Amino acid sequence: MDAVFKALADPTRRSLLDELFKRDGQTLSALERRLPMTRFGVMKHLRVLEEAGLVTRQRRGREKLHFLNPVPIRLVHDRWVSKYAEPWAAALSGLKRDLEEDLMEKVFEIYIKTTPERLWEAITDGPAKLLLPPGYEGAPPEAEGENLEVDPPRRLVQSMVAKWSEEVEREGPSRITWEIEPVGTSCRLTVTHDQLREGASDQLYGGWPMILSALKTLLETGESLDTPASLRFSESASA
Repeated sequence: MDAVFKALADPTRRSLLDELFKRDGQTLSALERRLPMTRFGVMKHLRVLEEAGLVTRQRRGREKLHFLNPVPIRLVHDRWVSKYAEPWAAALSGLKRDLEEDLMEKVFEIYIKTTPERLWEAITDGPAKLLLPPGYEGAPPEAEGENLEVDPPRRLVQSMVAKWSEEVEREGPSRITWEIEPVGTSCRLTVTHDQLREGASDQLYGGWPMILSALKTLLETGESLDTPASLRFSESASA
C-alpha cells in the first residue's frame, strides 16, 4: 500500500487518474495531449501508477490502452473504511468510457500470493460460479451464460447475462475473461469485462473491486471480509 499512497501523493498522477476516470482506455498520445508536459514526463508518471497497480495496460491491435484499476483503492477501503461507508466506496468503481464501436470494456488487476492452481480452483468455485451458474451445481440463479474458453489454470472466458435486477437483465450479454499469470511466488489476476453497451449500468461491473479484494483476502489469510461480495463468495464456497 506504500506504493499506492506514494503514487496518489503527486497532483500530476492524480490528474492522470482523473483523465482515465473520465474516459477509460486511453493511449499515451491521448493522455499527453491532456497534460502540460512532455511525452517522457507522462510516461514516467504512468510507470509509477502502473507499479502501484492503479493503472494497467492492455494491447488492442497496434495500440496500448491505459485503464484505471480501482482494485488497490478497494484494498485500502477494506483495511480502514467502515462497512457503513460502503455506498461512498462503491462509487469509486462506477467508471465510464466511450469506444468508437459504442462498446465499453473494464479491466481489473490484482496480485495474490498463491499458486495458479489454487487461484483457478477459487475462481471456478467462487466468483465464476456465482456469476455463471450453468454447469455448476448449487449456484444461485443470478446469471446465465456459458464457458467460451477454458484453459486451466491460465485462462477462462465466459459469457454472462445478469439476472439480479431488471435493470441489468435489460443490458443483455457481456463477456468476462479471467487471466492468471505466475509472478514469483504470486499470481497476477487480470479480469476483463467487455462487450458492454456504452453507458451500461455500473451494477454489471461495479462489484469487481469487492470481488477481487475478497478473493485476495480469502486466499492469503483464510478470512472473509464483510462486504456484500465477500459474503456472497463465502456462502458459495461453503455451499
